[in-house]
Amino acid sequence: ARRSLASPVVSGVLCPCGSPRAPGAAPGPGGEGGGGGGSVSPCGRSVCEASEQDRRLRALFQKLDVNRDGALCIHDLAVGLGRLGLHRTELDLLKIVKAGDKDLDGQLDFEEFVHYLQDHEKKLRLVFKSLDKKNDGRIDAQEIVQSLRDLGVKISEQQAEKILKSMDKNGTMTIDWNEWRDYHLLHPVENIPEIILYWKHSTIFDVGENLTVPDEFTVEERQTGMWWRHLVAGGGAGAVSRTCTAPLDRLKVLMQVHASRSNNMCIVGGFTQMIREGGPRSLWRGNGINVLKIAPESAIKFMAYEQIKRFIGTDQEMLRIHERLLAGSLAGAIAQSSIYPMEVLKTRMALRKTGQYSGMLDCAKNILSKEGMAAFYKGYIPNMLGIIPYAGIDLAVYETLKNAWLQRYAVNSADPGVFVLLACGTISSTCGQLASYPLALVRTRMQAQASVEGAPEVTMRGLFKHILKTEGAFGLYRGLAPNFMKVIPAVSISYVVYENLKMTLGVQSR
Repeated sequence: ARRSLASPVVSGVLCPCGSPRAPGAAPGPGGEGGGGGGSVSPCGRSVCEASEQDRRLRALFQKLDVNRDGALCIHDLAVGLGRLGLHRTELDLLKIVKAGDKDLDGQLDFEEFVHYLQDHEKKLRLVFKSLDKKNDGRIDAQEIVQSLRDLGVKISEQQAEKILKSMDKNGTMTIDWNEWRDYHLLHPVENIPEIILYWKHSTIFDVGENLTVPDEFTVEERQTGMWWRHLVAGGGAGAVSRTCTAPLDRLKVLMQVHASRSNNMCIVGGFTQMIREGGPRSLWRGNGINVLKIAPESAIKFMAYEQIKRFIGTDQEMLRIHERLLAGSLAGAIAQSSIYPMEVLKTRMALRKTGQYSGMLDCAKNILSKEGMAAFYKGYIPNMLGIIPYAGIDLAVYETLKNAWLQRYAVNSADPGVFVLLACGTISSTCGQLASYPLALVRTRMQAQASVEGAPEVTMRGLFKHILKTEGAFGLYRGLAPNFMKVIPAVSISYVVYENLKMTLGVQSR
């Protein structure tokens, strides 16, 4: 059986109640160093002399400090933990050192080591509570299966029992807080929060359409305020990504509106036409408003998502997949409704001729005076209808790919690495766009239609019929080539910028 780190050494370092033991907190009356009176710790246990706790901590530190230099490096941890029967990978040990190394010297001194233990225990307590569905202070196999299923991670009960056996010291096939803490205290993997930390999707990738279901944030990220830094980093990444791929986006809009059987616009021909008409700068028409709408749309969507989660009435911190889809789709609809006039402006600015408008405000005034307020909501219905297939398929494909990777390859960490994350994000976004593309094309044509003076009013149904009659089903996918051409560069650019902005904003990556 695997030896527990805590039994001889760690059990006395922190109170079994789960609170970091105050200086000198004893195991209890009658235990080591126990006294009858005096002050008490949060769990009601007697407090002994501070030297007793210090002795326990130093005993553990000295066991791990193999070369006796007063600091723990990766080699010390590997050998010391190995002697205690705990074998960790080099990556795990590197995470432990990085998490506790405050002076950035590549090793942990005694104070850093104690701080790491106490800080890590708080995080483990949060995970334990999220797994303990029955709130009885014990975790069984069914609770592990249910907790992971709520996050979209499917494992069998046999797999859950295997996880339990590795931590269960008394053979009850349940684990209490002490067993959980003892097993994980010097192990960086934190299961559920780690999956959420590493598998963010909506925040990281921007492919020009903000219709994805918002990401979940861990309890720790909410409490430390890291969530808004993630959102700011995501917004900045989206701005850079959209600007870099703006020429392809404008070409897509032109092909959606103007391409037909009689006017078969190709990619090279489309770029040539744009440059001939307005010079190289014209390739970025409509990008300004496309970047400006990121901030209000993301903020409204996130706030709406959080409020809808409360209305759903679930007691769980993390939503199930179908609840996430419902909350995410409603939040997307609220955000899109709020900023939809900016969508219409973006399309009009992308389609404008040289000298037609002096800027965004001039374009807005022109639309308002000539066509009225209703023009700012052209194509609103197909846009709203497009949210469900886009968000649903994107989420379903991403969760399926994530589960497949976690089941097959996740051994010591839920971190998929850059390539897997980019591949999953690209595939799921592409599938979501493909499913909702006909609705997106009809929306764009309706947005552009009002700009043609004297043109008859068209309905969504009428436009679908007209396209199918004159161009066939292929007509509903005009502009798909440049749209897909921008997905891989957009995802790659937004990821790189996101990671750099995260570091600038002080978001900790584990």
